[in-house]
Amino acid sequence: MSRAPVVRAVAALAVIAISLFVALTMSPRLGLDLRGGTQIVLETKDSPTLKADAEATDRTLEVLRRRADALGVADAPLARSGERRIIVELPGVQDPTKAAEVIGKTAQLTFHPVVAVADETTKAGKGQQIVSDEDGMKLLIGPARLTGDGVGDAEAGTDPQQGGGWFITVDFRKDGRQAWAKLTGEAACQPVGDPGRRVAIVLDSKVIVSPQVNEDVGCGVGLTGGSTQITGSFSVEEAQDLAALIKGGSLPVPVEIVEQRTVGPTLGAAAIAASAQAAVIGVALTALFIVVIYRLVGWLAVVALVCYGLISYAALVALGATLTLPGLAGFVLAIGMAVDANVLVFERAREEYSVGPKLRPALEQGFRNAWSAVADSNITTLLAAGLLFFLASGPVRGFGVTLSIGVIASLITAMVITRVLAQWAVTVPAVAKRPRITGLADIGRVRKWLTSHNPNLMRWRTVYLAATGAVVAAALAGVAVRGLNFGVEFTGGRLMEYSTSVPITADAARELVSEAGFPNAVVQSSGEDISVRTGQIGSADAAKIEAALESEGAKVTKERDELIGPSLGDELRRNALIALGVALAAQLAYLAFRFRWTFGLATVIALVADAAIVVGAFAWLNKPVDGIFLASMLTVIGYSVNDKVVVFDRVRELWGLRRKTPFAEVANTAVLQTVPRTVNTGLGALFILAALAVLGGDSLTDFAVALLIGIIVGTLSSTVVAAPLAIIFEKRNSAPPPQGRSGSTTRARAGSGAVL
Repeated sequence: MSRAPVVRAVAALAVIAISLFVALTMSPRLGLDLRGGTQIVLETKDSPTLKADAEATDRTLEVLRRRADALGVADAPLARSGERRIIVELPGVQDPTKAAEVIGKTAQLTFHPVVAVADETTKAGKGQQIVSDEDGMKLLIGPARLTGDGVGDAEAGTDPQQGGGWFITVDFRKDGRQAWAKLTGEAACQPVGDPGRRVAIVLDSKVIVSPQVNEDVGCGVGLTGGSTQITGSFSVEEAQDLAALIKGGSLPVPVEIVEQRTVGPTLGAAAIAASAQAAVIGVALTALFIVVIYRLVGWLAVVALVCYGLISYAALVALGATLTLPGLAGFVLAIGMAVDANVLVFERAREEYSVGPKLRPALEQGFRNAWSAVADSNITTLLAAGLLFFLASGPVRGFGVTLSIGVIASLITAMVITRVLAQWAVTVPAVAKRPRITGLADIGRVRKWLTSHNPNLMRWRTVYLAATGAVVAAALAGVAVRGLNFGVEFTGGRLMEYSTSVPITADAARELVSEAGFPNAVVQSSGEDISVRTGQIGSADAAKIEAALESEGAKVTKERDELIGPSLGDELRRNALIALGVALAAQLAYLAFRFRWTFGLATVIALVADAAIVVGAFAWLNKPVDGIFLASMLTVIGYSVNDKVVVFDRVRELWGLRRKTPFAEVANTAVLQTVPRTVNTGLGALFILAALAVLGGDSLTDFAVALLIGIIVGTLSSTVVAAPLAIIFEKRNSAPPPQGRSGSTTRARAGSGAVL
């Protein structure tokens, strides 16, 4: 007896056991869009003396990390993205104004002697400057004597024995100690109360504090010992903020906030609940459908589907991947797509059983013969997921990660776990005596009808292509007539979403926002939800809009706040086009390598048509084109390629067995054999997407709508676009037909469709 089944069984048990252990002992890392909080993306800029390269950005990141830690925000991860970007996450921070002010201070931290109080007639000499102190008084300060590089640490403290006032303790490094002692020693030579006895600590061209040197400090001696205390009428917040700024020190290069996102925790909780409901309903419908179609092996596929969910979840947790809203949607969608590999295997097993009615050999051949299509279709999906990760940004990258993990987990469950369970089931005597209960012994009425009638679908290929061209033209007309509703991610600007305690009409909300000073803002209202889209405005202006909405007596809660800089919007839009272009080129290259250039070119043209129809539909429906849409478009490409890979894999196999048969006839037979299988796979994903479209919020609904359109169009285009184009291209191709697979049966197969 072969040892392979035993090895597969042990491997399956090991994977399931490890996944179960990880799922029970580790918690997932939720993105800010699911747990609430603020994300700030900073971009470093060149300074007069230093270029903002990767090294300077890393040094800047360390300074920002110290500032974030000093703010007391628990679990505030910072990471460099690319050469110049720094992503700062602040969980639980719903008002990012203060955090952004403290973290994003850009100028050098410097310590200056105060020369005198300035007035309108005061002129700054060489190296001097006139600034306002913390109380608004104008001061003339001298050149900097010490920079933030000389500061080792700073901490806020209080002394109950001295009245409980707050102070800041500053520790200096070795070089900074001497400079500080010299600076304070010079100030101590001035009379008490004289402005010259003060020291100005300046950040971002503003005096953050200008303490006076105490009376007991000797002239020319200064404050020695390596540390000092700054006292004053500080509140606890002021003391902690000052300590954070001084401790953080100088940024090596200036930074600019190019993106800011704030999501309320209630919105994240609603998204999780909607996705969970969609998952339960979608998986239940998918499981019921698979069981009805495939009976016993369908039940086993459902068990494998549960294992798939467990393995995917455990992999996400173990890798420390951040689960975002698009990632959560991708995880739910991948559950439906995981059915695809099982469907391919079961259909090939049905074909083998029709050739030789023995369950175990038929099942073995089914797994062996389905491997080519399963591998090719999953690799093309991984290409799309990889492009999402490397070319996209923000939460969409999380979608790419979850999609990649889902593809790999589906391979493990279909080719290992399902195989172990199915091989065990067909050896049970009660099952072996009743092969019909397995679901593999009956090819079904639809397949029998297609086989007996053998309709010549490819005879109307010119009509199909003309009709497709008309649909694409109508879709592109939507882009020309209505234009694309680019989201803030692609255009730059600010998008704020609020929930109100009482409904406010769109006209009333628009008037309130206009009266607040933003007449050009795009205001939309849906019951108790209001969205306001503006150009580049600051946090103070955003607060004015919120106050204006509250002026009607309604309690307003900010659910989402996204600020995208113009440079980042241009970059995201450019990257989106690059991602789509590279995705199409990658699919063409892979298919040309694995199949023939004619198949690859036909597939890519069909994909362009699919993408154009989805984009046109969003233009006509005025749906937002944003990062979520980009994720859905690349998923449509991956899903559509999956379907076409299965069709052309069957074309290649049949053509290798019937080298003398006209290619149009071979293509027609392959389409007839694979169309029912496509219906099965598509329905598995449509159940999930329909649940997301009905139960999800705005973002999930748009995501699901794009995929619903894309999957339906992609399924049809395999028959009415890709196959007819391949026939046309093959007429101009002089390459010989492919060789038949080694070990393939020479009997014409009855098809690979499903029982409907």
